[in-house]
Amino acid sequence: MSTSRRALIKSAAYAALLSGCSSSDTRKEAARAESAGGDGLSIDDIAAAEKVAGLRFTHEERALAFEGIEGALETLARLRSLEFANAHAPALQFNPKLANMRVGSQKNTLKLGAVHDAPFPSQDADIAFASVGQQAQWIRSGALSSKRLTEIYLKRIATFDGDLSAFITVTPDRALKEAEKADAERAQGRDRGPLHGIPYALKDLADTKGVSTTWGAEPFRDHVPQTDAEILRKLERAGAVLLGKTACGAIAYGDQWYGGVTKNPWNPNEGSSGSSAGSASALAAGLCSFSIGTETLGSIISPSERCGVAGLRPTYGRVSRAGFMALCWSLDKVGPLCRYVEDTAIVLSEINGYDADDPGAARYGFAYDGETDIRSLTVGYVPDWFEKGDAIDRKALDAMKSLGVTLKEFPWPSTDYSPLVKIVEIEAAAAFSDLTLSDRDDELTWQDARAWPNSWRQARLFPAVDYVQIDRLRRRAMQELGDAFAGFDALIGPNFAADALLATNCTGHPQLCVRAGFAQTPTRDLFSQSAKTAGAETFRTPRGVSLWANLFQEGKIIALGRALESALGVQRIRPPGL
Repeated sequence: MSTSRRALIKSAAYAALLSGCSSSDTRKEAARAESAGGDGLSIDDIAAAEKVAGLRFTHEERALAFEGIEGALETLARLRSLEFANAHAPALQFNPKLANMRVGSQKNTLKLGAVHDAPFPSQDADIAFASVGQQAQWIRSGALSSKRLTEIYLKRIATFDGDLSAFITVTPDRALKEAEKADAERAQGRDRGPLHGIPYALKDLADTKGVSTTWGAEPFRDHVPQTDAEILRKLERAGAVLLGKTACGAIAYGDQWYGGVTKNPWNPNEGSSGSSAGSASALAAGLCSFSIGTETLGSIISPSERCGVAGLRPTYGRVSRAGFMALCWSLDKVGPLCRYVEDTAIVLSEINGYDADDPGAARYGFAYDGETDIRSLTVGYVPDWFEKGDAIDRKALDAMKSLGVTLKEFPWPSTDYSPLVKIVEIEAAAAFSDLTLSDRDDELTWQDARAWPNSWRQARLFPAVDYVQIDRLRRRAMQELGDAFAGFDALIGPNFAADALLATNCTGHPQLCVRAGFAQTPTRDLFSQSAKTAGAETFRTPRGVSLWANLFQEGKIIALGRALESALGVQRIRPPGL
């Protein structure tokens, strides 16, 4: 084949790569170019590409750049000939701790502040909606068995989940077997800790040996792992009982999965938000004692707000992600969702810990003291956030003031952090590159402008050099927020105030969502938009507020959150009909 004809084929293939064609389409494109004898890629195409990248070169600069196109194409071809498993992380690993930042060592200690001495209820629903701490106390006293608690939840799942779609897979036989084992161990005097015999639900991003792990997505609905995620092994060692796998928005985005839309128990006409959609919905509906979710950019906080549960996004690296689907290696986190704030400390105490199989795992213990004198703590707030917020936000701030903490204005940085969202889009596009190149992204039900398929295609047009600049902005955010938190134990604010959720996800700071009250809302979409229809029916739905802490200081915001939850007095209210 002549050099000119080889260059023509490569040019046509490169043009196809730029347009996002699959590898088979690339070969067809090259064949068409060879048979047509056309001119292939030209300098004018570089000028057109400049518009997409927001650049402007001279004709001479384009000509010089054009000379390297063949080499770039060959590099792309070699790269795309390689196969990567989802678990294959990049060599560069994110570390939220700045070089000059001190993080005090913590011993793994758990000291609860709540008193669990309520009389044993006569109604199954009252047992189901009790806190993890209270259920554990009833089990220890012999008033309740793990098997009975598990049977209560399995019955409730069978009764209510048909309307909620909170579970993808329910594992009743496994759950009953694990519950019977827990009861037998207790009868022999063995106590594995506060989660011994407590039933939970696991987001369907975590591997479960012999049980399907679908990631909520059509291309993976038949996937059955051969190993367990590390978090499952830890919860098994703690004696917790797995009820099943909860629904998540397909590939960790939203509340729509291949089986439908997971619903909000407070208003079953709307989704529960996501992507830990089923974990929040099942918990709010009293279908499990606690649940496990993941967050990359709001996937614990958002459904916790909508469903009115306590959701804790831990510090990046605190909980192992080994065996979880990777969406964005430098942002993914695993955390607990609970009906009561202090329960998040119980769960985190069992799932925290270093894991060599997670390249981003940190070596820090978790200490929680529920008897901490919170009056010794300094809590920050940003006045503008509450001025732009609603009455529920301001009520939460007033409640925090009433707790006797030192409350003072927090110096939130003025930097525009919005470009950081590209980290999620681009890493996710890399993690699921095979779906884009093979056109299997077409199998996903959600296909609009905000959905993954379109986002991944757009990510391929973003300049690599500017992506490095975004990473530099991330480092600036780490430094600025590290400086801002100096002298503060916590920050309180609306869940989605300014760039706080985005920025703190990117810096690795922990965030806790606490139910703060209720509002009358019409039926909303995933992005909290509602149709502007006169006289539209409204529903009483929960509203939450967030607490942030410095790196690896979850114990402080849990102690503050427990006190705030008590002061607000709205956590015991249940969804209607449940």
